[in-house]
Amino acid sequence: MSFCSFFGGEVFKAHFKTGIYVCSKCDHQLFSSRSKFEHSSPWPAFTETIHDNSVSKHEERPGAYKVRCGKCGNGLGHEFVNDGPSRGLSRF
Repeated sequence: MSFCSFFGGEVFKAHFKTGIYVCSKCDHQLFSSRSKFEHSSPWPAFTETIHDNSVSKHEERPGAYKVRCGKCGNGLGHEFVNDGPSRGLSRF
C-alpha cells in the first residue's frame, strides 16, 4: 500500500490491515502496519520506521519536523515531539 499523497485526501487513515506502507513515488519501505496507531489528525500515524533510512527529517520549528522519504525525498508529513500513544512517541 502506498503512503498518501497530499492530493485527494488520506485513504489509509482507518486502514489497519497487515502490511507495509511504502512511498507513493518510489516504493521505498517506510512503515509497518504494526507501528500504526489511531489518532485524530487526518493522516496515518506511526511510532517507528521499518529501516533507519526509511525517512529523513528536518526541523521546521521547535518540536515539529518535516518528514520525507529517505530514498527520493517525497514529502510524507510531519513528526511532532511528544505526540503519540501514551509513551510520548511521535506521529508521522
